[in-house]
Amino acid sequence: MPKMKSVKSAVKRFKVKKNGQVKRGTAFRSHILTKQDAKTRRAHNTPKTVAAVDEKNIKAMIN
Repeated sequence: MPKMKSVKSAVKRFKVKKNGQVKRGTAFRSHILTKQDAKTRRAHNTPKTVAAVDEKNIKAMIN
């Protein structure tokens, strides 16, 4: 049997932390940030993790 390949788009978007949680990016962060208030922009900087329900599927995609 050949090896399973990783889903490359998932590899680029997610990283697994030491404690096993999956880090993810934030939406609405690329451009035109002047319309957002400072509180929202600061909230985008905080680290985010994937919901526990989706972790298993994402880890399977990353391998």
